[in-house]
Amino acid sequence: MGGSDPKPHAPASAHPHANNIGGGHHGMIRYPKHVWSPTGGWYSQPANWKANTAIVLAVSSIIIAFTWKLSAEREVRYKMPDPDRFYPSRYWSKQIIEHEKKTKLHKEQKEAADSR
Repeated sequence: MGGSDPKPHAPASAHPHANNIGGGHHGMIRYPKHVWSPTGGWYSQPANWKANTAIVLAVSSIIIAFTWKLSAEREVRYKMPDPDRFYPSRYWSKQIIEHEKKTKLHKEQKEAADSR
């Protein structure tokens, strides 16, 4: 009618993901090299990832074990757990272990005195 054609779209090469449209190129896309990321950035898969993972797990385990030990040593209870109830800290809390040893010794001494 008016002889004016609509403006053509930008060529496919101008589109940033033109290679990926329609199942084309599936390789790595370009990314800014100057951007730093603590996780390694785009396409990060360092060759020594297994060693890095082992080191992080070992260091984390040591820190957790030290914190656990320190917590167990400094744990203070004003009310001791019931003898017939399950308390996991019974196995590592110094105060509870000593209390149960005293209770057991006192009970044995009382039974020995009663049997005479």
